[in-house]
Amino acid sequence: MTKVADRTLPDRIYQAALDLQHRHSDPLCAYIYDLDSLRNHVQAVVECLPPQCEMFYATKANPALPLLKTLAPWVHGLEVASGGELRWVRRHFPELPVIFGGPGKLISELKYAVQSEVELIHVESLLELERLAEVTKKARKTQKILLRINLSLPDMATTSLTMGGVPTPFGMDEDTLQQVLSLLTRASHLELEGFHFHLMSHQLDPDRHLALMRTYMRRVRQWESDYSLRIGQINVGGGIGINYIEPEQQFNWPYFCRELAGLLAHEASPEWRIRFECGRFLTAACGYYVTEVLDIKHSQGEAFAICRGGTHHFRTPAAQSHSHPCEVLPLSVPAVNPSSGLHNQAITFVGQLCTPKDVLARQVRVPVLRVGDLVLFTYAGAYAWNISHKDFLMHPSPVEHFLAAR
Repeated sequence: MTKVADRTLPDRIYQAALDLQHRHSDPLCAYIYDLDSLRNHVQAVVECLPPQCEMFYATKANPALPLLKTLAPWVHGLEVASGGELRWVRRHFPELPVIFGGPGKLISELKYAVQSEVELIHVESLLELERLAEVTKKARKTQKILLRINLSLPDMATTSLTMGGVPTPFGMDEDTLQQVLSLLTRASHLELEGFHFHLMSHQLDPDRHLALMRTYMRRVRQWESDYSLRIGQINVGGGIGINYIEPEQQFNWPYFCRELAGLLAHEASPEWRIRFECGRFLTAACGYYVTEVLDIKHSQGEAFAICRGGTHHFRTPAAQSHSHPCEVLPLSVPAVNPSSGLHNQAITFVGQLCTPKDVLARQVRVPVLRVGDLVLFTYAGAYAWNISHKDFLMHPSPVEHFLAAR
């Protein structure tokens, strides 16, 4: 059983939630994004990076335009994982460096990427490399690429989402490297810039992540020697997680960056650029999913709060199989029916969907909860609204409210 958090959120978030509730005649369901806190967080993250490092934002985490506009002055560029994302960022940020990654790229997407002069393309397979070689030859345009390699990591500690060292649709196994490099010698318009690795996600342990960085660097140095390569870049992906279970215990980024600087001094070539592609780590904390309690009921000895919206709006807890951290914002006026409320009891927060899987948080002990109260789910700024099954049951979309950067 978890206890609902004490009130720790900024007053401006609570006030925005109350204002939205008062503004709408139907019970509230909304996303609130704090662009001021996003800007401050991203600025601090980038400023911690060692000199050889750069930070790109993984657009798939949340492509909302106000967030991208807030991020753009601080990150070194954007990473996209589809033709749709590529067109979206090219339309709004034509001058920002862009990396195009992701499996299953269409030939039409590769053509557009080359035509729109993306800085780099992460190549995921031998066939994709052959297709890109043909596209660039016909276009008579040289394209820089990174090869995404799926390393074997027999002694590496895993996370809840491990994408390397195991069978995976992502990247190419290391034993195909010689074949890939042979093909590249015949590809007149492709230029190998380096390698891309993204072997783990949801990483919360900075020392384990540093060990992963060390593995990447040593392997690339070995390939440079074995294949007479001159590499300019290692893209280490993202993978830094958010601790939804213990929100006060987040990844120690300043410590990680200090230790990374020493690691680079010992393991990296001074000619290498080390690029990160973080998504969740940059935007999760700036977002809040706000839902109003519609009903409180009991079944088989358990209390349930039926909330406006649900996992079709906010898929994160279902996708991560956890009870999402939340805070309760009580009604500012007396409840219509005070006897319907709960006092110091455990309750499960669910949505409006016709499925028992529509659960946002289980067995949360709350001091007080009444119909009409608002529940604010924190860390809802990434892989939330944009990955949800929005059309299920055809409920209306939540309000999206952006608190402008000050």
